[in-house]
Amino acid sequence: MESTNNYALTRIHAGLAQHGEAFFAYEQFAGKGQRGRVWDAEKDANITLSIIAKPHPMLLTQQFHLSACAAIAVQEFFAHYAGDETKVKWPNDLYWQDRKAGGILIESVIGGPAPAKTDTLAEQGNNKKKGQWQWAVIGIGININQTAFSSFLKNPVSLKQITGKHFNTVELAKELCQRMDHHFKKLIAGKFEGVYQQYLSVLYKKDERVKLKKDNRVFEAVIKTVSPNGKLIATHAMDEEFDFGEVEWVI
Repeated sequence: MESTNNYALTRIHAGLAQHGEAFFAYEQFAGKGQRGRVWDAEKDANITLSIIAKPHPMLLTQQFHLSACAAIAVQEFFAHYAGDETKVKWPNDLYWQDRKAGGILIESVIGGPAPAKTDTLAEQGNNKKKGQWQWAVIGIGININQTAFSSFLKNPVSLKQITGKHFNTVELAKELCQRMDHHFKKLIAGKFEGVYQQYLSVLYKKDERVKLKKDNRVFEAVIKTVSPNGKLIATHAMDEEFDFGEVEWVI
């Protein structure tokens, strides 16, 4: 399969999608990462999964709510096997210690007064449309049994490398979908505050000094928190907020 997210979006645009549908690929040829990057995954070794969600009654301004929901579902799932050193690196990467184990890419289908379009999570902060948030595709990639990675990846890690065990990726994907459904139902029931507090409790490098990069400026800052609308708040000489895609981690 080219991309589970693309397949899910094709079903949505064809009018075939149903809430809760999940698509698993044993192999992807063009898996998606953030900011147009490719998600590199070995055949038959990992979780490459997309889940279709109907976000109503959430609003476009609440897209971070779904991002946080997906992040804690993924973190809970991975921590069950890898332990408490499993964290969420803002905005939506799965980290174990200082190594990347997975990532989430949410793409939204928006309709209403303007023609329908698809937005990635990184674009949400700049989205001023008043259209309806019709669908969301939650793309999840997690390193499970892969032990050799491309040299251009800086700091990858897999569940097998952490535990020394081999896993059934399909069964793990089913377990992940159950966790996602559990947290999504809480979100739709209006319980974002609990989701949000759980997200903050597993935030990578919270209250620690890190290096960040904005445009050509590299600077040190202390990660303070993430705001309820999804902005990273870090302090150096002063507190500063960053939108999705506005700042990069330097690791």
